[in-house]
Parts: sequence; C-alpha cells; structure tokens
Amino acid sequence: MPDTSDDMHAPAARPWSRAIDVHHHILPEFYLDELARLGVATILPGVDRPTWSAHGSLAMMDRHGIRAAVVSVWPGVPATLEPKPAARFARRVNDHLAELVAAHPGRFGAFATLPFPHMDLVLDEFEYAVDALGLDGVGLVSNYGGLYVGDRSMDPLFAAAAHRRTPLFVHPTVPPSTGQPDFGLPASLYEFPFESVRVAARLLYNQTLERYPELPVILPHGGGGVPFYAGRLACGGLISAPLADRLPEDPVGSLQRLYVDIAMAGDPHALAALRSFAPADRILVGSDFPLMPEHYILDTGQQVVDQGGFSAEERGRLEHANAEALFPRLRPRRDESGNGSRNGNGNGNGKDV
Repeated sequence: MPDTSDDMHAPAARPWSRAIDVHHHILPEFYLDELARLGVATILPGVDRPTWSAHGSLAMMDRHGIRAAVVSVWPGVPATLEPKPAARFARRVNDHLAELVAAHPGRFGAFATLPFPHMDLVLDEFEYAVDALGLDGVGLVSNYGGLYVGDRSMDPLFAAAAHRRTPLFVHPTVPPSTGQPDFGLPASLYEFPFESVRVAARLLYNQTLERYPELPVILPHGGGGVPFYAGRLACGGLISAPLADRLPEDPVGSLQRLYVDIAMAGDPHALAALRSFAPADRILVGSDFPLMPEHYILDTGQQVVDQGGFSAEERGRLEHANAEALFPRLRPRRDESGNGSRNGNGNGNGKDV
C-alpha cells in the first residue's frame, strides 16, 4: 500500500500560505477495522489504500501552506446497515472526529457522518454532531443505494442544515447500477464526475437550492462534470414540456450557487471549465489527501494559482476567505500573526487521534 501520508518526495515549492483545505480524508484504523468486520474489504475497489495518521496530515498541511483542513471519513457508514448498527457506527465516527478537532485546535474542522438511509436517525445524529459536538458540516456521498442527494425524502435534513447554515460536502461514490461494464478500471476514475452531475440534476429539478436558499452545498473535484453539463441540464423544458415546470427560473444560475473545490481540477481543460462556470466566491481549496499523492496535489494547486486567472482579491477568497465564511471555527483570531497560522507549525502537541 502506498504511503502518501508523509510524502517527503514532494517539491519544495508550495502554492499556498494560509489555505483552508475542505477536501481532506481521514482513515482511522478503527473505521477500517469496522468496515472489514462488516465485510467491506476496501473503501474503493481498484484503488490502493493509503496509510493515514493525524501527524501525516499535519505534516502534509505544513508542507503545502495549509493552515487548516475540514476532514471527512469517506465513504462513511455503509447504507446496507440496519438502523441501530448504523447509528452506533456514525456516533463512533463523529465522536472520533470531535476528539481529533479538539486535539489540534485551529488545524482541523470536520464533516459529520450520518446513518443513511434511516432518516429519523439521520436527523438525531445531525443534531448531536452539529449542536452537541460542534462539528462544522456534514459529509454525504452522492447516493445511498440509489437514494441520491437532492431526493425530497432528504428535505428534513436540508431544512435542518439550512436553518443552521451547515455546509453539506457531497462526495461522489460508486453508482448503484449492477452489471455495468467497468473496463477493468476503478469507478473513481470516470464515474465519479457523473455522480456529481446526477446530484446536480437532482438538486436542480427538485429546486432544492431555491427551497432552501441558506443551504451551502459543496461538490468536490471542481464540481465533477457539472461545469461542462450545466447548460445541458438546463435544457429539460426544451425536450419535454412538463420538465419546464420543475426547473427554477435561472437553471444555470441555480447550479452556480453550488460551491466547488479544486481537487483534481488543475489540468488546463478542467480548470478552464471550472473558471468559466464557478464564481470566484464559490471556489474552495481541496486536496483529496491522502487518496491522491502529494506531488499531484501540489501540482494541481500550482496550476490553479498560475493558470486560473485569479486576481489577488480572488486568490484570497479561494485560499481562505470563502472557507472562512462557511466554517466560523476556522476564521482567524485577531491575535494571530500575519501568516495566518493559529499555532505555529501545528504538528504537534495534541495526541495523534
């Protein structure tokens, strides 16, 4: 298994000075052990599993100029679990996330995990994770056994999150279809961008963002395929008259309210689509660490900075201001030094949770 958690082969140059990384995975041993006990052999078939530690994340962050990361446990609680085991598993994950945040003040925020598809338990755990533990948002996957984010059965969660302005980070996962040829390739390589398009279509045609205007939704990987497909998604009324009634007045403008991160979006083609589609106040730093290696993450960040056409003011939004608006815990204190770091190099007096 490749060890990307402390990649000392990363280039010396770094694209950021005080970034907030909103796409940062953690893989605690207890979580992987529990998945194995449940018969889940790997979090993603066909993809090497990296090693992870809190120390490795902090060291990577310091090498990249990232002062804070909002972490998530992906893919969270398997949707196949019965209600009580699902609730217990989610509670253990969220308690662990809260311990990690407390052990490293100013360096970590966290997205809670919820026990889908059990909606009553989802709402109970949301209130516990956000109101009692103080976690910073909710980490969702694009679908739970075919139940896609944006489905109206999720409206109670959207209402609760919108009331608190709690960000939802919607990471793609394997689609629910069976018998689909995979070409001997992992689904993350080509299916994940389409999963984000499916989420966007669900949100758009259910007018979720119009019904819950205070709901922040983040799509990673530059929004996946959404920048390319946004105009096409808006064409429903042209090919089926009843679909026009399901669309908001400005379909593309609705999709442009989504937040996106830059993970895996630094190549010229993806970056051009991202910059054409997403307003500067909706773009966030994301690394996809440790599932992507450091040298790739650094190159992506450098490409975005060098080729993204950001003004100095827009770069400040990208690097930290947009995330600070979403995650109050990570706003700099008045007594911080000019480099934005809350506690020096941050790698170390807390326990390695």
